Amino acid sequence: MLRPFVAYLRVYEPLSAFGDPPDPQLQRAVEARKLTRAGVGEREQHMWLRSQLAAPARLLPAELADGRAAPSTRTDVLVLDPSDVPGEVGPGPLVCPLELRARSAAALVNFLTEAHPALRTSVLSDAGASAEAVRARTSSALGGMDGPAVHVLSTTWTVPLPWFALIDPDSRRLELGSGRHDPRRELSWRASMADARRRATEARELVERTIGESGPSRILAETNRWLDQFDPNSAVELDYGGLVQLIADPILESDTSAHEVHRILDALRAGDGEELAELFTDLREYWGELAARERFN
Repeated sequence: MLRPFVAYLRVYEPLSAFGDPPDPQLQRAVEARKLTRAGVGEREQHMWLRSQLAAPARLLPAELADGRAAPSTRTDVLVLDPSDVPGEVGPGPLVCPLELRARSAAALVNFLTEAHPALRTSVLSDAGASAEAVRARTSSALGGMDGPAVHVLSTTWTVPLPWFALIDPDSRRLELGSGRHDPRRELSWRASMADARRRATEARELVERTIGESGPSRILAETNRWLDQFDPNSAVELDYGGLVQLIADPILESDTSAHEVHRILDALRAGDGEELAELFTDLREYWGELAARERFN
């Protein structure tokens, strides 16, 4: 089964960050460790399909018919050991809730705010709900989270280049598996929260100082604010997720996006405009080719 073409930026917090003591359901889910990184996309896809095929259809995934959170909101978690993360993190286990209901609610709020009125009216009509009712449900979903922010950011068909500034390019984790659709196939990086925050701050200050408050500096500022809301002993993971299905083995093996982003930062420090232009061109061509596939799907 194809995984969704989604990349992820995740935060894994120490279990102690979820309460003292944590919810018993959460503790049992952490001990069981049933959800794998490779299975996240399929799990999210399954929850979405269930919400739409239910009678009546659910407004949000991982939600009961009466609008309450489904039990899976407490048990859909990824778990890491501190030994699997470069730098000082923990104590373990480190936990990343999927929070699909809350993430979907946040996306729905953005849709209601930014969508064309005709499209918004059509979607609300199909859902059989008013804008006020939808806002109430999304507020309830967002208010039911364990903390002030979701633990997962995701993008489709591409990876925002500023995300690479958070990690050490040499900490790459690559598993090709037996082919593009092998669930073990992975390209990811992990970092301690302290290192990720430091890198994000340094990159933001550099970009603002050299090219102003551009798109990259805004993304870095938003990402930094997001990271600041979690336990300082957490871990951060950048994961290509289902995008690895789009990339052939030789290209995935030779992917240097992380190194090139850090070389861009070095070129900004050195004022090397020629290298800067060359690196931007290479990255734009590489990721533009992947993103262009969205238009054909």
